[in-house]
Parts: sequence; C-alpha cells; structure tokens
Amino acid sequence: GYAELPTAVNITWSSINFKTILQWQPKPSGYFYTVEIHGQTSNIKKKCILTTETECDVTDALQDVKETYIAHILSVTSVETDNFEEPPFAVSEKFTPYSETVIGKPEIKSFTQKGSELTVVIKDPLTPYTFPNGSFQSIRDIFQHDLEYKLYYWKDQSSGKKDATTKSHTFEVSVESTKNYCFYVRGIIPSRRENRNGQNSIMTCTSVGRSIFDEYGAEVFIIIAVIAIVVITLAIVLPVILCKRKKARAAREKEPLNHV
Repeated sequence: GYAELPTAVNITWSSINFKTILQWQPKPSGYFYTVEIHGQTSNIKKKCILTTETECDVTDALQDVKETYIAHILSVTSVETDNFEEPPFAVSEKFTPYSETVIGKPEIKSFTQKGSELTVVIKDPLTPYTFPNGSFQSIRDIFQHDLEYKLYYWKDQSSGKKDATTKSHTFEVSVESTKNYCFYVRGIIPSRRENRNGQNSIMTCTSVGRSIFDEYGAEVFIIIAVIAIVVITLAIVLPVILCKRKKARAAREKEPLNHV
C-alpha cells in the first residue's frame, strides 16, 4: 500500500524565460513519483507519471503564465490500487510564471560606434511557448510594455560605468569618438517586487580606432622605444667602428713597405 511510502522534500521551482523545471528529493527506491499541477482556475494536469527522476519539465502545464500554481508530488507504486486510496504527496510553494521566471541573457544582435554615437541592437530571448503558426514567442510577446532593457557601458580599460534604459530593441548613447567602449545588456521587469533584473548578456567591446597602445598599454611603447634607440645607435656607431678598423688595418698593411 501507500502508507509506508516517503514523500518528496526540498521542492523547488526553476524557471528561465518561462521554461520551468520542478525539482525535489529524495531519489525513489521501490516506488515512483507522479506530478500534478494545480492552477487556481485551470484543471489538474499530470506530468512525469510514474517517474524515477527527481525533476520534471512542467512548462507546457503552465500555459496561463499569469496564473498561480502549486505542484503535488505523489509517491506511488507501479501497481494501481483502488480509487478510494489516496497516495501520499508533498505540496510545493506557489509559483506564478509571469512574476517569477528569470529573464535570460539577451543577444547582442549588432552594434556600431560611429563618431560620438554608440548604437546597440538587441534580440529578445525566446520562450518555449508558440503561436498558432508554430513560431516561438519571445519574452517581449508575453511581457509587452512591462519589459525594459538596461545597457551598461564604459570606456575600455576603465571601471567607471554608465547606463541607459529602453523599452525598444535599440540603444543610442553618446560616447567619446576616440575611445573604445565595452558593454552588456540585461532585461528588467520594473513592475516586479522581486526578480526584477535578468541575466547579463555576453560582454562585448567595440574596436573602432583601437591601437597597439589601447590593446597592450604603455609598456609596449617603452619596449619599442628602447629597441628603436638601440637599433639607431647601432646603425650610427657600427659603421664608424668598422670604418676605423678598416683604416687601422690599412695602416698596418702599409707599415712594412715603409721600412723596405
């Protein structure tokens, strides 16, 4: 029967861009787990039926992203018992995808630095949810005007950061035309009380007007200068030394003739 079966513990929700994984412990031995997703207004959905795993992808059971859900993790045997016996189960914390999923890394689609203007174009992360035509919805399609992006940028090899915010996909910020800049972007949901900030995109740097000095610093120029001085000195001194030696050799060759 079900009486002696242990129930799940340490139940957690993990969600990025609305792809949501339910995790728990312990690993079952001699029994199985079945996950039930309970929404406030939706029907119960069963996922990962009779699984021996301790995680379950429940994304497609959370289609209404603004609804609040709880998960029941049932401990069951492989043998069906009568319908009057309810298996033991553990209950998760509440989870609302719209307010709790983490905004994943935005993609830097393109960037240009022309004169004193840096333009950065970003691409919305996609979600696992699709439109009727089968194309994937982006986080912009779901969050609409609740979604903002923040750009953090700074002079290359400098620690002083500036930032700019947009509700579109494009940033246009003023920079020094003779300097290179590094930057990254993150998504933000200002209406949230928690989990406002998303993950940072990959850091990218411009390379307009990048010189050896920008790349390697003053030490390289000092080394180059020393080498140049040595080369110039050798170019001047070496011919003089060779010329003196040639004259001295010629003088020694004439000496025997003078004594004859």
